[in-house]
Amino acid sequence: MSTYADEPVDIAIVGAGPVGLAAALALATEGRSVALLGPLATPRDGRTVALLDSSWRLLAELGVQDGLIEKAAPLAVMRLVDDSGSLFRQPPVEFRASEIGLDAFGWNIENADLTEALADAARARPGLRLLPGLVRVIESEDGAVRLSGEGFAPLRARLIVGADGRNSQVRAAAGIASRDWRYPQVALTGIFEHRRDHRETSTEFHTRRGPCTLVPLPGRRSSLVWLLAPEEAEAVAALDDAAFANRVERQVQSLLGAMRVAGPRGRIPMGGLSVDRFAAGRMALIGEAAHVFPPIGAQGLNLGLRDVAALRDAVIGTEDPGAQSVTAAYDAARGTDVRLRTGAVDALNRTLLTDLMPADLMRGAGLLALSRIGPLRRFVMRQGLAGGAETRRSAV
Repeated sequence: MSTYADEPVDIAIVGAGPVGLAAALALATEGRSVALLGPLATPRDGRTVALLDSSWRLLAELGVQDGLIEKAAPLAVMRLVDDSGSLFRQPPVEFRASEIGLDAFGWNIENADLTEALADAARARPGLRLLPGLVRVIESEDGAVRLSGEGFAPLRARLIVGADGRNSQVRAAAGIASRDWRYPQVALTGIFEHRRDHRETSTEFHTRRGPCTLVPLPGRRSSLVWLLAPEEAEAVAALDDAAFANRVERQVQSLLGAMRVAGPRGRIPMGGLSVDRFAAGRMALIGEAAHVFPPIGAQGLNLGLRDVAALRDAVIGTEDPGAQSVTAAYDAARGTDVRLRTGAVDALNRTLLTDLMPADLMRGAGLLALSRIGPLRRFVMRQGLAGGAETRRSAV
């Protein structure tokens, strides 16, 4: 590629995390030239992602699913346990994928394994260039956007995709307003071995500090996401591995028997972010550049992959991928979905953090309705737990 003035690319994606990589693979179709800018990093930090059915199907379309199967565990059952001590506490509610014709709601995999698979596929994709440099300047020009920075020659693109996270440069350059907030919580993460079989069941305990979730991994292993008040999180994180495992085992009511730390541990402050629109000019936002919320119900990365699918659909068949009609179509496609899911997760988290009786009553009534009302239950499973999955049976 020569200088930006001589040879523009069709699409440039800023941010090389899993959502940016997936977008690069999805958009490098129909002969389009795509550049992915940003350093590739796959740290093994004890974090996993539960890829819901719709995300799992997208990965199949991108050609990476086969390489992930042996590293992922199916989520056949999702269990919610009210451990809040509320007067309106309901019995545990279980959702089975078989009720909506699926073998699994999704598959849980380590973040590093997912990112490595996407990066390998991106390296092999024709028309896709990986530029590990850092973008410093984003400037709109006539019919394009100019990117310059460190480690790459300046380039122009007809469409810029911001996959550059919570502090997105692309969002700032596009002039898209955002609302940022924090929760009085820190998430502890880790991977554990345990004595009992998890039976492909993910269990989410709702406590007064927030959810504590165990999600299956291959074998007798599970990943943990445990939200705590910052002071308590600091104290628990300071424990050695044996004491930490014992503390987690007590918290999850010895559900899986004796536990042992089997990988790195992480600690993540919790917060949220929303935007007033998802595209402006020749720039579109995906992933955490567009939405951030707590790790409840496996919505975060899955919502980012839904962004990727919607942007791909808006771009397909267009002559100019950055045309106003394309970005407007993408913005319209994502608004309702993202805002409904962001609002639902935020509301659930805030009801757990309060001991006000109306909030407890509302949450208890919701769990009771999900356990008793069949059509509502199946709707929540399809749209919430399976990420909008079609009712079908997977091939065996």
